[in-house]
Amino acid sequence: MKISVVIPCYRSQATLPTVVRETVDVLKQRPEFEYEIILVNDGSPDDTFGVIAELCRNDVNVKGINLSRNFGQACASMAGFAHATGDIIVYSDDDGQTPIDFLWALIDKLLEGYDSVFARFAQKKNSWFQNLGTKVNNLMANLLIGKPKHLHFGNFWVCRRFLIDEALKCKNPYPYIGGLFVKTTHNMTEVPTNHRERLHGTTNYNFAKMLSLWLNGFTAFSVMPLRVATFSGLVFSLAGFAFALYIIVQKIRYPMIPAGYSSLMATLVFIGGMIMFMLGLIGEYVGRIYININQIPQYVVRETINTVD
Repeated sequence: MKISVVIPCYRSQATLPTVVRETVDVLKQRPEFEYEIILVNDGSPDDTFGVIAELCRNDVNVKGINLSRNFGQACASMAGFAHATGDIIVYSDDDGQTPIDFLWALIDKLLEGYDSVFARFAQKKNSWFQNLGTKVNNLMANLLIGKPKHLHFGNFWVCRRFLIDEALKCKNPYPYIGGLFVKTTHNMTEVPTNHRERLHGTTNYNFAKMLSLWLNGFTAFSVMPLRVATFSGLVFSLAGFAFALYIIVQKIRYPMIPAGYSSLMATLVFIGGMIMFMLGLIGEYVGRIYININQIPQYVVRETINTVD
């Protein structure tokens, strides 16, 4: 049986040697398993691919993929999955926070009969902003795509080959890997693990990238936001009608009541804002349809090392 470890890389020239060395040491603990480590350079502006090339020269089991530009973590992951040849796929990160020493605990749990096993971090060593983003992402996955509530999506998991084969059928330039898994199987579980501090630097996720991640989670596999917009429009319409009736009745009963300019403007601004928000939401769906029709690539590979295309 063969294990493929996929690691998307961005600004990680300082951490990759340590990450790969630890990963190899853990994989060699069970010599009955073959392994490969696939490092995907996601258009990193530093010398990340130079480090990947050196690691590939030193170990034939390490494979390097260099994307032509920065496509985002999810797309870089899909590029790695497309080149993976293992029966078991492992997803890890490039910053050293993944407790790779728990790898065999996840794989042993997978071999009990599960399709995918996620690492559950009791306490994440991230900023409050990143932790908030993770909570929002998991909450959206619960509400919009039916993710089992006991699962927590993260950056360390293992799965069986068929899940990746199904995920690779998605050519959407905005892939949502957790959503692809949920649409394929619910036979998933998690294993409690520890979370580490970053080996070097700070997170690459700023507010704009986190917002993009949330938006992708909203629109990737569910029309629920559109239904919420429809329901909200109905509620506001009924509320507006009821308020109009109330104003008419009050004016009849009390003719001397002055016209409420402030309340009228506040109501108009609020309803106008809701309309613009709903139109923007619809526009996001339409824009993604347009991009898919134009067949914008999910990723573009510039070169590979130790891989067979």
